Amino acid sequence: MIKKRPVTAREVAAFTLFSMEEDGAWSDGALHHYLERAGLPPRDRALATRLAYGVVQNQILCDWYLRHFSKIRLAKIAPRVRICLRLGIYQLILSDRIPAHAAVGETVELIRRYAHANERTVGYANGVLRAAAQAAADNTLPRMDCPDKESYYSLRYSHPEWLVRMLTAQYGQKETAALLAANNETAPVSIRVNRLRMTRDEAAARFTADGFAVQPHPFAPAILLADRGEIAGHPLFTQGAVTIQDAASATCVEVLDPQPDTFVLDCCAAPGGKSFYIAERMRNRGRLISCDIYAHKLEKIAQGAERLGLSILQPTLQDASAFHSEWEGQADTVLCDVPCSGMGIIRKKPEIRWKDETELAGLPAIQRAILENCARYVRPGGTLVYSTCTILERENEAVVRAFLAGHPTFEAVPTTHPVFGTAENGMVALLPPAHGTDGFFIAKLRRKS
Repeated sequence: MIKKRPVTAREVAAFTLFSMEEDGAWSDGALHHYLERAGLPPRDRALATRLAYGVVQNQILCDWYLRHFSKIRLAKIAPRVRICLRLGIYQLILSDRIPAHAAVGETVELIRRYAHANERTVGYANGVLRAAAQAAADNTLPRMDCPDKESYYSLRYSHPEWLVRMLTAQYGQKETAALLAANNETAPVSIRVNRLRMTRDEAAARFTADGFAVQPHPFAPAILLADRGEIAGHPLFTQGAVTIQDAASATCVEVLDPQPDTFVLDCCAAPGGKSFYIAERMRNRGRLISCDIYAHKLEKIAQGAERLGLSILQPTLQDASAFHSEWEGQADTVLCDVPCSGMGIIRKKPEIRWKDETELAGLPAIQRAILENCARYVRPGGTLVYSTCTILERENEAVVRAFLAGHPTFEAVPTTHPVFGTAENGMVALLPPAHGTDGFFIAKLRRKS
């Protein structure tokens, strides 16, 4: 009987990148799928993850180096060959812990085995990678000469230039550079403790006893941070004592400040993390309706609520842009976490940066329409929070300012929180390098009458 050859870390990375290119898969889902199939030991799992994410995070820069070392235009290179070459370039130039001979040899083998390449193509790829390896060893790599800071940042951190220029206009060059660098770093695993079941200290002690390296988030009171680990397989997760939620999302709920024995609407609830925390903050007492337009997502929300022991959560099929008359003026608290570009979660889904700029331009109109509709559900004196997981001003402050200008019955509420300090105008943008969270936007409003 012929023993099956084990799958390598580089193969897992390549399969992930192939799936993203050919099937439109998300990086995290594809990587998890191939890691589970391969059954790699922890060290190789870490290498596969670093290689897959590293290529996506540095795609512009990898392609820039490829253009220097290749005599064939990138557009003429077969897609799988191009992907493998990026993987090789990343190892040779952008990672300092991988021997050059391994990077070259195994990348060439990937091309031979999975790119359906003939020997001429294999020889071409071998020549490109050896030239890159030699230049890296001799310290003769090409200089990144760019006409201005924005184009340099675009190349250095592999973000589209339109996005870099937009962020620079909002935050300035120094903060933008820090933000782009943070987008290419590995985000910690953010674990929120269900404090209806245990304290954060109790959860930390349990994880530590089981060999997990966790530490409290410095500002978010319900969050533990872990460098790695399969948290979803731990008994604390399966038994509903913890869940996975970023500190930014948790902060949003804390700003919302839902109270027990009240009526709360979460108008765009999937995948459910904020609804779960809302129910916990309500002490599992009151009425919480969690809306989405997809039935299968509501099923997952219901499953999550059951795992966490949350009985007040009511998953409800409802389009956030369509008016539901029974809720008009009834809700004490409304969360309007609208669909957005997602430019705040690039460090977790690095391919988000490649979204089409023209397709994103129409989002603010959709967001404002949803906000205006959901505002109709707030009772006089009630709270409305608008939030997104993007950091683009046109989807955030601009939408809220336009809403307030057209709705004088609403006002912004000055807000204070340990994660961001004080937001005098009720609006705050959370940024990874400044706040240790995902990129996120929160605006707290109140209906006066």
